[in-house]
Amino acid sequence: MPNPLVLAALSLLAAYLYSKLRYKRFQQYADFPQLPPSLLLGHLRYMGDYLAQGPADRHPDGVFMQMNKDLGRPPLVLVDLRPMSRPLVLVGNHEIAEQISKATKLYPTSAPKNDLAYMEPIIGPKSILTLHGEEWKTLRKGFNPGFAPQYLMTLLPCILDKTMSFSEHLDSFARTGDDFSLVSLGMNLTFDIIGMVVMGEDLRAQHADPSSQSELINLYRKILSTYTEDEADSPWWLNPRIALKRRRLGKRINAVIKAIIHRRHSTKSDNARNILSLALKDTEALTTQLVDEACDQIKTFLLAGHDTTSITIAWIMYELSLTPHALKAVRAELDAIFGPATGVAEVRDRLLSPGGPDALNSMKYISAVIKETLRLHPPAGTARMSTSGAGFTVRAPGGQEYCLDGMIVYNCETLIQRDPEVYGDSAESFVPERWIGQDNESPGKNSIESSSQIPPSAWRPFERGPRNCIGQEFATIELRVIIAAIARRYDFTKVGLGEVKMGGNGLPVTADGDRFEVQSELYNTQQITAKPVDGMRMKVKMV
Repeated sequence: MPNPLVLAALSLLAAYLYSKLRYKRFQQYADFPQLPPSLLLGHLRYMGDYLAQGPADRHPDGVFMQMNKDLGRPPLVLVDLRPMSRPLVLVGNHEIAEQISKATKLYPTSAPKNDLAYMEPIIGPKSILTLHGEEWKTLRKGFNPGFAPQYLMTLLPCILDKTMSFSEHLDSFARTGDDFSLVSLGMNLTFDIIGMVVMGEDLRAQHADPSSQSELINLYRKILSTYTEDEADSPWWLNPRIALKRRRLGKRINAVIKAIIHRRHSTKSDNARNILSLALKDTEALTTQLVDEACDQIKTFLLAGHDTTSITIAWIMYELSLTPHALKAVRAELDAIFGPATGVAEVRDRLLSPGGPDALNSMKYISAVIKETLRLHPPAGTARMSTSGAGFTVRAPGGQEYCLDGMIVYNCETLIQRDPEVYGDSAESFVPERWIGQDNESPGKNSIESSSQIPPSAWRPFERGPRNCIGQEFATIELRVIIAAIARRYDFTKVGLGEVKMGGNGLPVTADGDRFEVQSELYNTQQITAKPVDGMRMKVKMV
């Protein structure tokens, strides 16, 4: 017969645990907008239902957008994922996002980034992405000169040389008529560019023969392939085999990069045009700590510098292929700047002339296309955190205050940058004109908002505040150069998912007056960053 005292103790314990669980689920964050939580599973019970409403492999932002819409688009939403992780606050309002990313007395360099332990093999433990406070500030200061606009313009020859190789590959696909992954082709290009820009190393990523490509590029391809699994951002103990593979590859990458650091330090030159040499210019002796820190930053720059730019160029060419008036405007602007010649060599000569920087700065419509593509398809996001008891509080537009201590805080750019309160009826549409200050009226469209009506904080693909992306100026220069080289030379056509719907007359079906309809919606998956599910399969032909 059970001991009555034991039964009583168990009953009290069960009552205590039940009371504690009820508090955490139903009272602790009761003031946050949220779906009705489950006692045992919080909001995890909804995830399967939301995933069933669309492709199961789509990026989490797709789920979060639908969840936010179902709740009436509140400025923030609580998503209780316990016991899998800490509660997540999904931020969809630019005013709240700005409070999280700005410097405060509590967090002088803005709220700390959330734990990125799963990415340590590819960015290192001392990455500029993960550090915060004075440690982050010192690192950022050391690398800032390499990303100054006046220095970046000296990198144009490198960007153009590698873009010419990219054009040769497009020429080849135009001749054969074969389809290809524009993301993969773009990644080879941007890997080659960032390798030269950051380290002065030719990674030969665009070489047709894989055996002729650098060891570093092959190692990066192998480690990146481990982040395309379903468990890409899961704790190591859920898939120890992948975690061990990443660690092994990460160590080999470290060895290659550290050898490059020592070589660049021993051959320092005042004329060196790479960020590593610039950072080491005043360094007399390399310490183990300095080499480790430099290695982690190079790994971070290689990852961020190749990945987001290649994704963006793929989405740009896709959006232009669906929007005839925008493609026409891009080509007209390039004609005005460069003349009628469409060859990459002619563009190269013009950009390398004394008037090259002015030519880049004249690309107003192209800059608007870049900005609008990044608004609709931000490739990367950022999550922050505040320690329990810190007292980190934000104020919503309606005056309600929310304490974010002990929570993951996700400034969801996809939500923020598609907010109809800011972008109106065209929030889901590709409208570059909104960024060039023109109130324009296109057939079948509502009035387009001018840039003066859009708060700066409502566009944040590079995030904002002290922790904004150090490479954003470089990325926009690189994108303008690539567009200038290829936009007039090639017509891109999507194949498979997201391809244009054709009418009985053999012509594309047009929607909203000046936009081609598609047979199916193209969507992103999570592969560290947000990438098109099929790698943006394209065919290309010469104009």
